[in-house]
Amino acid sequence: QVRLVESGGGSVQSGGSLRLSCVASGSTPRLYSFAWFRQRPGRAREGISGINSDDRTVYSDSVEGRFTISRANAGNTFYLQMDSVKPEDTAMYYCAASTYISAYHSLSMPDFRYWGQGTQVTVSS
Repeated sequence: QVRLVESGGGSVQSGGSLRLSCVASGSTPRLYSFAWFRQRPGRAREGISGINSDDRTVYSDSVEGRFTISRANAGNTFYLQMDSVKPEDTAMYYCAASTYISAYHSLSMPDFRYWGQGTQVTVSS
C-alpha cells in the first residue's frame, strides 16, 4: 500500500514564498511520475506541475515562472517551491504519483493512482 503525505502548507502574504513537500512511503511500486494538483474554492481540481523520473518538468500557465517542482535524487520525495504567490493561489494542494512515465506531462487525474490527503495554502493580499 502506497501512502503519500504532504507537508508545508499554511498562510502566506501575497508575494511571499512557501515550499510544499510530499513523501511516498509503503510498499511502493516503481513510481515514474509525480505531480501537484490544486483545488481552488468553487473550482475543479487541476494539475499545475509534474515531474518524471528523468526530471523532466511541466507547468500550467497559471504557475509557470513562479512555482518550481523538484524531486529528491533518491527515494520518492518531491517538492513544490511556490514563489511570488498570489491570492488566487489559495487552494487545497494535493500531491500525486503514478507508475506511468508520461503522466507527469498530461496531468490527467485518472493516470495518477496514488494521492496525498491535501494541504491547505492560503494567500492573503
